[in-house]
Amino acid sequence: MAGVHFEDLSKTFPGRGGGDPVEVIRQLNLTIIDGEFLVLVGPSGCGKSTLLRLLAGLDDPSNGEIRIGTRPISNVPPARRNVAMVFQSYALYPHLSVRDNLSFGLRRSQARSTFQRIQDQAFRSTRALPQSLRVKSVREERIEARVNTVARSLELTELLDRRPKELSGGQKQRVALGRAMARNPEVFLMDEPLSNLDAKLRTSTRQRIVELQRELGTTTVYVTHDQVEAMTMGDRIAVLNQGRLQQLGTPMELYKWPSNIFVAQFIGSPAMGLLPVTVGANATLILGSKRIQVEGEMVEPLLQREGQHLTAGLRPEHWHLAPPTNRNLQAEVSHCERLGNEQIVTCRLKDGEHLIQIRHDTETQVIAGDQIHLETEPTGWRLFENDGEAIRRKQ
Repeated sequence: MAGVHFEDLSKTFPGRGGGDPVEVIRQLNLTIIDGEFLVLVGPSGCGKSTLLRLLAGLDDPSNGEIRIGTRPISNVPPARRNVAMVFQSYALYPHLSVRDNLSFGLRRSQARSTFQRIQDQAFRSTRALPQSLRVKSVREERIEARVNTVARSLELTELLDRRPKELSGGQKQRVALGRAMARNPEVFLMDEPLSNLDAKLRTSTRQRIVELQRELGTTTVYVTHDQVEAMTMGDRIAVLNQGRLQQLGTPMELYKWPSNIFVAQFIGSPAMGLLPVTVGANATLILGSKRIQVEGEMVEPLLQREGQHLTAGLRPEHWHLAPPTNRNLQAEVSHCERLGNEQIVTCRLKDGEHLIQIRHDTETQVIAGDQIHLETEPTGWRLFENDGEAIRRKQ
């Protein structure tokens, strides 16, 4: 096993029709720890899939270096990088059985003489015959043992003789995972492998991938658009935007302490609500006619910024319905989404006409047009400078 290192990595594609070149990855430095499950997230076109393709050898970097362990691989052919990729479209061979799809990479991992190829084919042709009539092949026996092990771990044993067209979407995805596992690579690359599955199947397959990765301990780079996948699967999350790394950290680090406004709004559903505020005396925030108290780790940074104009952010769960007092914020309900165990209430603040979303239980019924009052969690505020960068907390 080995970690992965991207060092000052850049990738630029030629412009179409003589247009300007398109810089997709920009001076990226990122280290993935040996055995880690790293999730890459970001908006469409931010460079996530390009980064996987560069690591797999399907594209060449314009500048910089990629290392697996201590080995530079930027000029190493894809077949010799010892990485395995799982695609969104499964990419199974339709004319091959599940067994042969699982063993495809193993059979092409080493060069064979003409005699060895004939011997291996004879072994496969006589596989169903009694033991005494089978042609021997040490290589094929080793491959078969590996395929059977992978099939058992993914519950594919009963499907080994089927063709891909005879499988469900979830079964195809397990075969694609099994084909990658069979090679026992140093790094797994997964490019939105669950996007074609229905919600229930995505949940079960997501859990299975995490269990397998922990069992195997293989370094894994996983690309997704799905917030739930990113938050529940990754040991760490790397957020990309316009080819640049915005933040790298554990799911809760990114959720609780985003490094900038982009991460604050990209991580979390609903996104963090943002409000323009002025810093008042004694670490308070002034929003319209209201003065809001701040507590906890943001107090000391605020004491040094009295009079400054900042952007303040608060997660939906840090807004609370409250009694109508002069201290609390007035709002009008615009929309309400009931999700069973909770409801997401969209409302417009009277001070500044800003739209925010709050997370609330379903016991209190609110409907569009209701006038409500809100109080805020004093320790939940996150503050951002005018350039969008977060104000660091007091360590």
